[in-house]
Amino acid sequence: MDFHTAMIELEALGKERTKKMYLSSGAKEPLFGVATGAMKPLAKRIKINQPLAEELYATGNYDAMYFAGIIADPNAMTENDFDRWMDGAYFYMLSDYVVAVTLSESHIAQQVADNWIESGDELRMSAGWSCYCWLLGNRKDSEFSEDKISAMLDTVKETIHQSPERAKASMNNFLYTVGISYKPMSEKALETAKAVGKVELNRENKKPTQLYAYDSIQQGLEKGRLGFKRKFVRC
Repeated sequence: MDFHTAMIELEALGKERTKKMYLSSGAKEPLFGVATGAMKPLAKRIKINQPLAEELYATGNYDAMYFAGIIADPNAMTENDFDRWMDGAYFYMLSDYVVAVTLSESHIAQQVADNWIESGDELRMSAGWSCYCWLLGNRKDSEFSEDKISAMLDTVKETIHQSPERAKASMNNFLYTVGISYKPMSEKALETAKAVGKVELNRENKKPTQLYAYDSIQQGLEKGRLGFKRKFVRC
């Protein structure tokens, strides 16, 4: 399928109600308002197509950018490619649910995510922490260094309250993910979440909300979710 046909088919899947929802979450024009689930049949027809993914991502159209992540070939992308995609990710639904998700299926995921976490840039930090959430929730525990994850928990404890808002949310998710999906550090994640306490999240045009990973981890453990792993990360 070529670029023009893909755009026509995506536009046909758009719904005004979905478009309004995306706009209220931070998306900007241009966009069609395509639900994630509605993209699956089209993705099955196209399969993996990195050149097409690059064309779609470059449009700046939210739906095309999201779909690009679904059909991209993560291991064909370099660190510069991921950085370029991050440059175009203007809000968290792109940084955390497109770029970070795509990165999590690549062989350079941890290396790139580490650099983003240390960048000081809000959306890159958010994407870096989110990438680890996708990784820990999908890959075997043996693929991670216990010392490294332990040190990351210490970083969350020391810096989360002073971090940018979107990074706070992703760091809180990291606490939860380690507590549930990474058995070697589950106990430490629970202890860290308790020490961190409630995290206030202030978002533009929305009321402040409080996140409390300790309660979320406890509830997950009580439901027997320790060791939970996703079979797939991307749609």
